Parts: sequence; C-alpha cells; structure tokens
Amino acid sequence: MCPMRVADYAGRAVIVTGGTRGIGAGIARAFLEAGAQVLVCGRTEPSDAASLPGTDGRMAVFTRADVRDPVQAQRLIGEAADRFGRVDVVVSNAGGSPAAAAATASPRLHAKVIELNLIAPLHVAQAANAVMQEQPDGGSIIMIGSVSGTRPSPGTAAYGAAKAGLHHLVTSLAIEWAPKVRVNTVVPGFVTTEASLPHYGDTGVVAAIAAGVPLGRMATPEDVAGACQFLASPQASYVSGSSLTLHGGGEPPAFLSAAVPDHDGRSAPQP
Repeated sequence: MCPMRVADYAGRAVIVTGGTRGIGAGIARAFLEAGAQVLVCGRTEPSDAASLPGTDGRMAVFTRADVRDPVQAQRLIGEAADRFGRVDVVVSNAGGSPAAAAATASPRLHAKVIELNLIAPLHVAQAANAVMQEQPDGGSIIMIGSVSGTRPSPGTAAYGAAKAGLHHLVTSLAIEWAPKVRVNTVVPGFVTTEASLPHYGDTGVVAAIAAGVPLGRMATPEDVAGACQFLASPQASYVSGSSLTLHGGGEPPAFLSAAVPDHDGRSAPQP
C-alpha cells in the first residue's frame, strides 16, 4: 500500500482569516509547515509579532482587516495577490458568537453575528474568486462551518442559523464558480483551543464534553488544519460543494441516556 502523502504547498499562497489564534492559527501553522506562504488577518493587530503563527523560522504575514466590510475583504485578497503573485487557498475562519438567549438578544447582536459568520465569508470568497478565475490552476476556497449549523443551537440561535446558511452557500458557489474554483466547508464539532476554558467554564466541564465524544476527545486546531489541507490538495481535486464533518463521531442521541426497564426488569436505553 502507498503511504499517505502530505500535500506539498511550496510556492502556494494561502490566506486564513482570523488566523492569529485558536483554530485559525493552527490552520496557518500547518500550511506554513507544508511550505506555503501564508497571510493572516484580524481586526486587531497582535501586540507581539512573535505571537504570529510560525514554524522553522518562517512566519505568517499579518494584515489588519475587518472582513465584514467588503472593501476591506477585497483589499485583503488584493494584498495577498500583490505580495505573493497569486492566491491559491483561502480559508474563511473568522467567526464566532457570544451566548445570548434568542428571546432577549438585541436585533443589533443578531445582525452582527449573521454578518460575521455568513456575509463576511461571502465577501471574502467573492473577492478571492475574481482572482482565482484568472489563474491557470484556479483555486480552493474553504469555509469553516460548525455543527451548530447542522443541529439545534440554543443560546446561539443566530450563530447556528448563519452557519447553516454558510453550508448552503458553499453548495451554490461550487456550482457558479466551477470548474476553476472549488468551494467546500469544514464542519468542526467541539475544538479545544486557548479559549476553551473561558468558554466552557472549567476543566471539569471540558473533560465531561470530551468524554461524551465517541472518539474520547475534543478536536484540536491541527485536526481542522488537516481537513483544510486535504480539501485544498490535488487529492481532493474532484471534491467541491461538500461538507467535511469533524465531530469525532458526533453527539450521542439523548435517548441513550434515558434508561427504561426492559421486559426482564433491567434498565435499557429507549429507542
């Protein structure tokens, strides 16, 4: 059998939005390790350049951009094209949402969450497509979705709805922009990052969540990065309009925790 090959991205140009920390930094670092030139962006410039993703003395380049603004999104893509001479891979990772009850959250919050998680990736993709269509080899656009867009998302309803829209958006763009540009989604479940503890509360909660995942752990940024590298690689040259789910086997259905007596009086899960 042939061993698994890691795609060689030497000479390739990669953009990762929200690439200075968490999942985005992991994605940027993985592409750097594979030889790519990487541009990351964020709304706030890192206080220390040394904190940018890097490996073996090579660092990602940072540019300040709020991708919710179509002008800034276009400038981001243009800067990468000018700096690297091409744009091969764009990973729209910037996103997120605070917890907020749908009944009491402000209309402004709902609008901002949808703008960041759905409209901004569309702005970035539109600008990237314009460049990639003119390149002989086209390009690959990858959206970072969420399982929140595939199942109920209480407490982050607008976020879940935006991610659901993102998954659908990809299927439409993949048709419109083929054959030059492939568009796909990576759909992570629980991911452990430096923000995990502040988000979930304490180590006990994080451990309990990990124990509930069939594979016994939360995903890492490196897991998400590996999925992105595959989708951008020649091995995935016929993959477009698809969602690659990374949830470690998924969330066990609630009925499995609801035990009822079986005919022998023993406890059994209710189907």
